[in-house]
Amino acid sequence: MSTSALEADFALQLYLLKHAGQWSYPLPLREYRFAPPRRWRADFAWPQQMILLEVEGGLHSRGRHTRGQGYERDLEKYAAAVGAGWTVLRVGAKQIASGEALSILESVLERASGKAPTPRAELVRAEEVAE
Repeated sequence: MSTSALEADFALQLYLLKHAGQWSYPLPLREYRFAPPRRWRADFAWPQQMILLEVEGGLHSRGRHTRGQGYERDLEKYAAAVGAGWTVLRVGAKQIASGEALSILESVLERASGKAPTPRAELVRAEEVAE
């Protein structure tokens, strides 16, 4: 299974933060099979915290995951993951480019580790609320 450019960008963000000492959480497992014997894979996984992160690409190009059967398969996969106790995060290009995906993930990892989430003003900007 190939890695998309968006997945590579997100992985690079995590790697750079980790190696700069600005990411205290473990780096994720990639292409993680979370429901054997099913062949479903999550783009990123933190199995100990039961967190999966899926990068949703092709949103504006009518990619496989946004059309009929592909979309239905993704819904089945996400529902099975949640039913098995996983937290599933879905992020897109805009969230990755802005750093919002990292902020959301960090909040979810904090909660999973029992820490109180750190308030992050950049998660919801006033102009986004007005839209």
